[in-house]
Amino acid sequence: MKNHLHPLMKKGIFALALCLCLFTKSFSQHFIFGNENFKAEVGLNFGPTFFLGDLGGGKGYGTKFVKDINLSVTKLMKGGFVSVYPNNWLGFRLAGQYTYVEGRDDLIHNYGSDELYRKQRNLDFKSDIWEVYGAVELFPLMLMHQNMGDDYAPRLRPYLFAGVGAFHFNPVGSLTNPDGSTTWYDLKPLHTEGEGFAEYPDRKEYSLTQMNIPYGGGLKYFVSDRTNISLEVLYRKTFTDYIDDVSTYYIDPSLFDKYLSPADAAIAKKINDKTDGIYVAGSSRYTPGVQRGNPNNTDAYFSFLFKIGFRLGPIYESSFERRAMRQTSCPHRY
Repeated sequence: MKNHLHPLMKKGIFALALCLCLFTKSFSQHFIFGNENFKAEVGLNFGPTFFLGDLGGGKGYGTKFVKDINLSVTKLMKGGFVSVYPNNWLGFRLAGQYTYVEGRDDLIHNYGSDELYRKQRNLDFKSDIWEVYGAVELFPLMLMHQNMGDDYAPRLRPYLFAGVGAFHFNPVGSLTNPDGSTTWYDLKPLHTEGEGFAEYPDRKEYSLTQMNIPYGGGLKYFVSDRTNISLEVLYRKTFTDYIDDVSTYYIDPSLFDKYLSPADAAIAKKINDKTDGIYVAGSSRYTPGVQRGNPNNTDAYFSFLFKIGFRLGPIYESSFERRAMRQTSCPHRY
C-alpha cells in the first residue's frame, strides 16, 4: 500500500508551518525594532533512547514503562532544535531528530513462565526512526514570579513541554542462515500478522509515517546570557503498535502463499513463527489465533537528552542594560 500522511498529521504540519511563519515574521520585526523581550535560540541535543514495545522486556509479565527496558539495546538519539521565547515563561520549539531502536526476545532472562513464553517466541526487530515535532515549553517558576520582572532571573529553571510530531520508521527482522550468518528483511511487505489480508479485515496495513505526541520535562541552566544547557526527558506517545511489527495473534501461515510471491511467502512463514524447530524439528509451536503480541498497548519510545542552546541576537538580561541600550541607541525616525 502506498504510504500517505494521516489527515490529522497534515493539519498538524500546516498549523506548525503557520506558527513558524508568524514567529519568523515576529522574529524579524523584533530585531528591527530592538524589542529585547523576544529571544530565539538554536541548539543540539543527544542522549540514550529506549524502546517500549512487544519484544524483549524484563522480569515478570510485560509492562508499559521502565521495567521492560533492555539496557543492552540502548541507542543514541541526536538532533537539533530552534526555539523562540516571547517572554521568560513561555517558549515554542521546533526539533528534528534521528535515532535507532531495537527489541529482542533472546535478551530476556528466564525467571518463570511469563518470561519463558516471550523468550521462546524468539522474535526480534530493529528500525531507524526520523522525527520532527513542534512543542510548547512552559517554565512554571518564571510564570509564578512574572510580577517580579527582571528581579527574578535564576540560572536554573525547570520546565515542561508538550506538542505534536511525525516520525518515520521501517522495521526489519532477522533470520539465521545455515552457515550461522544473519540476514535482515523488511517486515512490512511480509504482512507477518495478516495486515491487509481479506481474512483479517480488522488488521489494516500500517503506514511507515505516523503521528506522535512528544511530552516531558527538564532542567535548563544558563551558563551565561548567551549559552545554556539542559537535561531533559522526552517521551513519545504513538498511535501504532507496529513499530516492532508485532501486535496481535498468529495467522494461518498458508495465507502467505495466497497473497505473497513464493520467495516472500517462504521468508514470511519463517519470521512469523521463529519457534520453528525449537521443540520438534520442522514443527512450529504456535497455531493460528494464539497470542503473538499485546494489541492493548501501542508502542512508545523515550529519551534522556543533554541539550546545549545558543541564544541569537542582542542579549540584555538586566533592566540597567536595557535602559542603557535605549538611551544610547539611535532613534528609529528623525
